[in-house]
Amino acid sequence: MQPRQLGRTTLRVSPLCLGTMQWGWTASEQDARATMDAFVEAGGNFLDSADIYSRWVKGNQGGVAEEIIGRWMADRRNRAQIVVATKVRGPMWRGKDDEGLSAAHIKRAAEDSLRRLQVETIDLYQCHWPDESTPIEESLRAFDELIQSGKVRYIGASNYTAPLLREALGVSVERGLPRFETLQPRYNLVHRAEFEAELMAGCAEAAVAVIPYSPLASGFLTGKYRPGIHIDSARRSRVSQHTNDAGYTVLAAVDRVAKAHSTSPAAVALAWLLANPIVAAPIVGANTPAQLADQLAAPTLALAREEIDELESASRGL
Repeated sequence: MQPRQLGRTTLRVSPLCLGTMQWGWTASEQDARATMDAFVEAGGNFLDSADIYSRWVKGNQGGVAEEIIGRWMADRRNRAQIVVATKVRGPMWRGKDDEGLSAAHIKRAAEDSLRRLQVETIDLYQCHWPDESTPIEESLRAFDELIQSGKVRYIGASNYTAPLLREALGVSVERGLPRFETLQPRYNLVHRAEFEAELMAGCAEAAVAVIPYSPLASGFLTGKYRPGIHIDSARRSRVSQHTNDAGYTVLAAVDRVAKAHSTSPAAVALAWLLANPIVAAPIVGANTPAQLADQLAAPTLALAREEIDELESASRGL
């Protein structure tokens, strides 16, 4: 995988970003390590996490994915080669400033993430969701302090609407504060309208790099969810919104393109995203190296214009 510059930052990242939400949830630490090893061996260097991963699992207090990454980097001694991204916003402790984007929460959460990751600097620190109860200027000033102290290099946003992103970028300019250099939207072939309606043009105009999450629609676009086939998966409830005529129409188009290239549906769905110049690196997920393998072909898969048109025609309106 040939690295590319991440928007206006100085970070050079692989065209695929390995998500780590599954570490300590659907992937054991042993499998997580093996998957990260395989990702790096294939040329990957970009890891995305969040402090809350994975608090929804019984017995998991959050921070587990960051801890696994930290131990892996320490053992492999490869921190200098890895671009580490993580997120802040969700609840991590009980008591005052338990969650949100207040200055107090951001600073405390950053220190905790640095400790768990066993690093001195977070390369990309992102707001996991907006916090409309906290003025954006307060949050940006807290991020500015972290940047000035060397604890964070760049900041980004996730799950922001177009108006909120515009507001944040405007405050950065007006107050001379750091700006969001990246955006993580939910974006894939069966979930296009939310991003394409306003955010895509706004990100292009402001040169905000896009790092889409759920690029395979929780596994639907891998092709394993077919009519009449039951898959026992922790993500099945998320996939059910796509197991309908509209979703299967898209999957059929993906299948046709995949067959023409002798590749996997996952590689085609990711290659479609990478054909968009605003997309920096889709966030892929895998529990094992075997699950990752199909996705690694995407950066070198060049889709013809007519194939892109076929995929977009099949997914129009979604």
